[in-house]
Order: sequence, then C-alpha cells, then structure tokens
Amino acid sequence: MAAYFLLGLAIVSEVFGSSMMKLSNGFQKKLPILGLILGMGTAFFCLSLALKTIPLGTAYATWSGVGTALTALVGIVFYKESVNIRKISALILIIAGVVIMKLAHS
Repeated sequence: MAAYFLLGLAIVSEVFGSSMMKLSNGFQKKLPILGLILGMGTAFFCLSLALKTIPLGTAYATWSGVGTALTALVGIVFYKESVNIRKISALILIIAGVVIMKLAHS
C-alpha cells in the first residue's frame, strides 16, 4: 500500500511540475522554474521508489494516464482551456485504460 501512496505522490508532483512549466513562460520566470524542478524531481524519485513493488507497466500506465488526466483538468480549471465532448471522451478512455492495466495486474 505504501507503494501506491508513493505512486500517488509521484502523480501529484508531476501535475504540479507540469503546471509550473506552463507558468515558467518558456523558462523565463525563476520561481516557476524552481517549482518545475522540485515537482518533476519529486515525481521521478517517488515513481522510482514505487517501482520497487509495483510492476513497471502498471506503475507507468497509472502515472502517465492519471497524470495526463489531472493535468488536462488543471488546464481546464485554472488555465481556462477549452473543453468539449472529444476531450472528455479522451480523458474517460485514459482512465479506463489505467483501470484495465490495474485489473490486469491483480
């Protein structure tokens, strides 16, 4: 169970790092750059620890899939990015893929 906590922390850290990348304005703003480095560094560190227990395919599918979905939601909510039925459908498919990968591991 600790491995899935670490995986969750890796996901949240990656989403934070991606948000800071957006705010860095092409690596022009120092504080968001520091947030980017901290977020991505924490994400990879926690992911590497989670991989001690969770199979690579399951962990990476979960990390990238949930991270992608959450990052898209952050874009919609905080950056006012467009939302349409195709984007919602794609997010649902991503989450479904993560669930299927997890079920395949069980």
